[in-house]
Amino acid sequence: MLDLLIYVLAGVVVGFASGLFGIGGGVVVVPVLLPIFQAQGLSMDVAMHMAVGSSLATIVVTGLSSARAHWRLGNVVLSALPWLVAGLMTGALLGAHLAAALPGDILRVIFAVFVLTLAVRMAFALQPPAGRLMPRPAIVVVAGALIGTISSLVGIGGGTLVVPFLIWAGVTMRQAVGTSSAAGVSIAIAGSIGFILAGTGEDALPPWSTGYIYWPAVGGITVASVFLAPVGAKVATRLPAVWLRRAFAVFLVLVGLRLLLSG
Repeated sequence: MLDLLIYVLAGVVVGFASGLFGIGGGVVVVPVLLPIFQAQGLSMDVAMHMAVGSSLATIVVTGLSSARAHWRLGNVVLSALPWLVAGLMTGALLGAHLAAALPGDILRVIFAVFVLTLAVRMAFALQPPAGRLMPRPAIVVVAGALIGTISSLVGIGGGTLVVPFLIWAGVTMRQAVGTSSAAGVSIAIAGSIGFILAGTGEDALPPWSTGYIYWPAVGGITVASVFLAPVGAKVATRLPAVWLRRAFAVFLVLVGLRLLLSG
């Protein structure tokens, strides 16, 4: 029960931060879970893989409601979605197995570099120029595979990568966010399956784990974040957008540097 309470409290942080900054919880879940797993005596190799795998599992649940809402609002580009999902799921499975083959410290550095890169993009509001046409299906599949691989490696739903790609392909911001939301669930499902398969047989895993997914963490974070995300979103509406963007960039820099220096 104490462990579950810890993960519920972690979910409070994750949910509030996700709602406040308007980004999927994966970027927040991994750095929150990693020190908790380490404090429970898990090695970096196991703790980092479990943090990424469990992060993807939480996105399956939290992402479904968002995807359904965007679907009902007509914010999903149906012509591109099947090709994008095919690439994303293939890449996510590949990324999970690649992550499992890497030492925990290497995976930690990859996550830290990704977070710092995202911080630069957020700080300077970098977005690709829009106005192009949607590329051929084969290119969409390849782009999806690359995005899925990176997303699964770092335990995110892929929105930070899918949205810029769709904007580059000429999709409006509203439809890019909606399509990314729907596609992100496929990354989370495929990545979760990959981390379950990759972690099967690992002797150092704690009870209540399925592969590299630790269900008490998934349950506690999911339940708490569902209630706290709207609170964060309400706070966000009262703050200037530029303040939020810069605050999130500072948060990401602190997370990235902490992970880089914690080896």
